[in-house]
Amino acid sequence: MSLRAPALAVLVLLVLGLTSLFVGVSPVRITALLSSGVADRDLLVLLESRLPRTLAAMLAGASMAIAGLVMQMIVRNRFVEPTTVGTADSAALGFLAATLLVPGWPVMAKMAVSGCFALAGTALFVRILRFVPLRDVFLPPLVGIMLGGVIGAVTTFFAYRYELMGTMLAWRVGDFSGVLSGRYELLWLGFAGLVVSWIAADRFTVAGLGRDFTVNLGLNYRRVMMVGLVIVSVISAVVLVTVGIIPFLGLVVPNVVSLLVGDNMRRAVPWVAAGGAAFVLACDIFGRVVRAPYEIPVSVVVGVVGSGIFLYLLLRKRDGTA
Repeated sequence: MSLRAPALAVLVLLVLGLTSLFVGVSPVRITALLSSGVADRDLLVLLESRLPRTLAAMLAGASMAIAGLVMQMIVRNRFVEPTTVGTADSAALGFLAATLLVPGWPVMAKMAVSGCFALAGTALFVRILRFVPLRDVFLPPLVGIMLGGVIGAVTTFFAYRYELMGTMLAWRVGDFSGVLSGRYELLWLGFAGLVVSWIAADRFTVAGLGRDFTVNLGLNYRRVMMVGLVIVSVISAVVLVTVGIIPFLGLVVPNVVSLLVGDNMRRAVPWVAAGGAAFVLACDIFGRVVRAPYEIPVSVVVGVVGSGIFLYLLLRKRDGTA
């Protein structure tokens, strides 16, 4: 691949990031930023709202896309991601449990509980797959959606029982409108998961070839699987606690990148991260301008666009052209 492609990707991401800084209800004028003092309203909006929102969109998009890539590698299926295997639903159940049982705990502790639930739910999905005859590539995501539906029903029951339906809805709808300085920094943990994924990319690539092949090469298959599950769970919990669930992101971006650069994970990780960040930024900007001054939550825009691409990938696979 020539140097033009990485340069173009960086340019697109930079343009989207700069656009995000200046799109919104409160105007941010470049002339005011250049001529006014530190206490100016435009600079305050930029530093306290727009910049954190832009960084949050980039971090959430990149980390969720990487979580989807890791999930696809360890399950060996291109049609799974955290929102289709019960991981996100398990994280929501864990955060609800922490909210009900230990409401005084700090957000970081509640996020840790959410991550543990996400890990347990993802491990349960992987365990169930061992007892399912995987003759069809579409069966694992179907099993995951059913598992997520059961876990989501349990979450809804307890949320309704304890009058937390509004809170649960906020978790299920990904939205960056409430992101301010001091309320998005947990997403850097997702970025740390991205870095670990890139470091362990070769191991995940080998693990994606199967248990026997991995063991024959001298790698600890169980350890690689556990590292992958932890990365997916931590990222899912962090994004859920900070901005809510963003559907289909971890499914669409890795598949599109796979079509362009192949299945080598070390080569794909930077592209998946950049693609996830750019996709979420573009959807967030669209949601802000299409009904201005009102906003459409980013999960709605990503869900509509992502489901359309997902349908195309399914039909493409069914026709045997993939």
